[in-house]
Amino acid sequence: MIYINHDSKKPIYLQIYEQIRSAILSGALSEGDKLASMRVLAKTLNVARNTVEYAYAQLCLEGFVLNKPGAGFFVLSVDNRSLPSSGNRTEGVGVTFNRDQSIPEDLLAYIYEESQQYQYDFGFTSIPDGLFPYSAWGKLYNDVLKSADRHKMNVYNDKQGDAELRKEIARHLSFSRGVRCCFEQIVLCCGMQYSLDLICMLLSNSVTSFAIEEPANDRIRTVITNNRYNLIPVPVESDGINVNALERSGAHAVFVTPSHQFPTGVLMSIQKRMQLLEWAAGKNAIIVEDDYDSELRYHSAPVPSLQSFDGSDRVVYMGSFSKALSPDLRISYLVLPPWLLAKYHETYARYRPTIPWLQQRVLFRFIKEGYLERHIRKLCNLNEKKHDALVRVIEELMGDKVRIHGKNAGSHVVLEFAGGEEQKWLIGRAKEFGVKVYPTAPFWYNEENCPKNTLLIGYSTLDQEKIIQGITLLSKAWFGGL
Repeated sequence: MIYINHDSKKPIYLQIYEQIRSAILSGALSEGDKLASMRVLAKTLNVARNTVEYAYAQLCLEGFVLNKPGAGFFVLSVDNRSLPSSGNRTEGVGVTFNRDQSIPEDLLAYIYEESQQYQYDFGFTSIPDGLFPYSAWGKLYNDVLKSADRHKMNVYNDKQGDAELRKEIARHLSFSRGVRCCFEQIVLCCGMQYSLDLICMLLSNSVTSFAIEEPANDRIRTVITNNRYNLIPVPVESDGINVNALERSGAHAVFVTPSHQFPTGVLMSIQKRMQLLEWAAGKNAIIVEDDYDSELRYHSAPVPSLQSFDGSDRVVYMGSFSKALSPDLRISYLVLPPWLLAKYHETYARYRPTIPWLQQRVLFRFIKEGYLERHIRKLCNLNEKKHDALVRVIEELMGDKVRIHGKNAGSHVVLEFAGGEEQKWLIGRAKEFGVKVYPTAPFWYNEENCPKNTLLIGYSTLDQEKIIQGITLLSKAWFGGL
C-alpha cells in the first residue's frame, strides 16, 4: 500500500516512486508484476494523474519498470543480492593487461586553443560567469574572517578536511544522492584528479589492473596510467558498462560514471548496477563511482547513486562542487568504505590538508545556510531552459540528419550524424563560421573504435539566444540552406 504524507516537503510523485522502488528491491513486487494503471492509482491516492505519470516515468528511466504500450507497466528483473547487508570488507587482488595511448596532437591543440576567436563556443567544462553567487560568497567570507574560529587559519588542520563541512556534505549526500555514510568516511581533496590519485595510491599494493569505461574522460585515464596501472578499456552499452566484458578482463578495480556516463550520457540501468555490484562482491573488487554532475537532471528526478545500493562496501564514491558551484574552488570529496578508510589513515598519517581552511569554512556556511540548495535549484532551472532550447533548435533545423544522445542531464549532448559526416570535417566547417564544437575522439582509449560521425556539444556557458544563433550557423555550415 502506498502512503502519501501531505505534510512532507518531498514531492508526492517522489513519495510514490520511492515506495514502489522499495517494494521492487525488497521483493514485495516481483518480475512481471503489473502495476496499477496511472488512472486507477491516481484515483486511489486522490492525486493528479500526471503526478503518478512522473513517478512511473522515473521508474522506467532507472530500469525498474517497463512500459508496454497498450498493456501497462510491468516490473523488470532486479538481482538484489548486492543490496545493503553486513557484506564483506576484504581487499582485492589484481592481474595484468594493456597499454596507454596518447591523444592525437592536432585534436589536443584544437581543444585547448584560445576560444576568443570563436563567436560561439559550445564548451562543456565551465559555468557562466554571472551564475556564481558572488554576493553571498563574499558575505560569508567576511563573516568567517570575523568569527571566533578564524584562528584556525594559523594552524594545520585535519588532513581529512574541516569536520563541520564534512558533516554538511554527509547530510547533503544522504538527502540528494542516497549515499550512506558518516562524516568520518569523507575525505576532502583539491579536485577530482587528486581524489583519484589518492585512491590509486591506496589500492597500489592490492590491484595492478584498473578498468575504465570506453569512452571515458581522458583526464581520469591519465591519472590511472600515471599511477602505473594496467589500463583496461571496457565498452559502454546503451544501459551502462558491459559487465560481462569487465569480468572477462580480469580487472579488480573499475572507474564508472553510472548516473550520467561521460561522454555518451548513458544512464546505467538498475539491472546493470546490481550486476556490477555482484561482480565487485564476488571478486573482492573495487568500484570507483564518479558522480560528477548527478544533480543536473531535467524532466526527471536525480537518479540515486550506485553507492546507495552497495551492501558489501565495495564502492568508493567521488564527488565535487565543480559542476554545481565552481571548478576553481578545487574542492572534491571521497566517501571511503570503512576498511579503506583505515588504510587511508595508515598511509596518509603524516599528511597535511590540501584545501585552505578558510575556503572550507565558507563552503560549510554556504551549505548549512541553504545557499547551495537554492543555487543548485537555480542552476538546474537555467540549464533546463538552455537544454530545451538546444534540443528544440537542433530538431527543427537538422531533423533526421542528426541523432541526439545524452539528453535531459548534465551540460552536454552528443550528436551523431546520419550521413556519416566525420568530426574533423564537421569541426573545420564550424570553425569557418566562428563556432567551436568538440571532438569525441579524445575520450576513446582506442581511437579507432570511436564513431567518426559524432561530436560533443556543450550548452552551459551560452545563453539561450546564443545557443539558437550558434546552432543556426552550424546547420548552415554542415547542411547549407537557410
